[in-house]
Amino acid sequence: MSEDRLAVIAIGGNSLIKDARHQSVEDQYQAVCEVAAHIANVIERGYRVVVTHGNGPQVGFILNRSEVARKYAGIHIIPIVTAVADTQGSIGYGLQQAIDNELRRRGRATGTVTVVTQILVDKDDPGFREPQKFIGEFYTEHDLPQLKKQHPNWIMKADSGRGWRRVVASPKPVRIVELDAVRALLKQGFHVVAAGGGGIPVIEEEGRLRGVPAVIDKDLATAMLAQGLGAHLLCISTAVEQVAIQFGKPDQKNLGVVALAEMERYMRDGQFPPGSMGPKVEGAIAFLKNGGEEVIITNPANLTDAVFNGKGTHIVP
Repeated sequence: MSEDRLAVIAIGGNSLIKDARHQSVEDQYQAVCEVAAHIANVIERGYRVVVTHGNGPQVGFILNRSEVARKYAGIHIIPIVTAVADTQGSIGYGLQQAIDNELRRRGRATGTVTVVTQILVDKDDPGFREPQKFIGEFYTEHDLPQLKKQHPNWIMKADSGRGWRRVVASPKPVRIVELDAVRALLKQGFHVVAAGGGGIPVIEEEGRLRGVPAVIDKDLATAMLAQGLGAHLLCISTAVEQVAIQFGKPDQKNLGVVALAEMERYMRDGQFPPGSMGPKVEGAIAFLKNGGEEVIITNPANLTDAVFNGKGTHIVP
């Protein structure tokens, strides 16, 4: 296989935190190293790779630290848009180091870089009126009264039975500002980490860009990036090995190889919640409708077997 084939791989921010006892920077880097081994396997099969990542828990940590610093030391609050940029740098650093270390260990050429990525959104997007993007850590129902007292402006919603999380505006991505830079790096032979956390949301006013307090869905941004780069394969990692319909019910059915038209029907039937699997499937559909060859959705541990041995859910035109 020649290295002109391109795979875009999305890594979920929650996949870097295995459980409540493993949330430290060191723990997250260990998780990154495990993911990097799978990414290196894809590279060894002849793909050039672009990696995107989530950042929900990590942005939550930054905002919590910021709130504590404001309360006890009078230090300024960190805007969400800046927290997204911070995580692009920190998670990108870990990914590019871990991927190159793994490639070096295998005796292969290295060269992975991170691009701090802005993504244009529409200032009139309805997402600003209907916040639904989950960020930050999980809370129990018992925590809600205290959170309401501490953060009266927060909007909290239940997240797929896993607990309660904060939600913020999630406008649709319109254009990837640094797309040409990513293309140029790929052309020069680099692997790239880009559009971390869905990208830094910006609007355009009188020809100038300005960051806005929102979070772009990582999977929709990843699909747009894959389309813009003309990728052949899009891999989206998530918490489960396979996508399922009737999820969590007695008649749950896991999906293996699924045609695009069938997946669209499931989407119309409301099988995929907007705060969890919905954006992944929506992004997959958009990618395939714009020339992509295949989308794989699976958990990080099965990434290699999904790409080469048929595990996970495969969506095809």
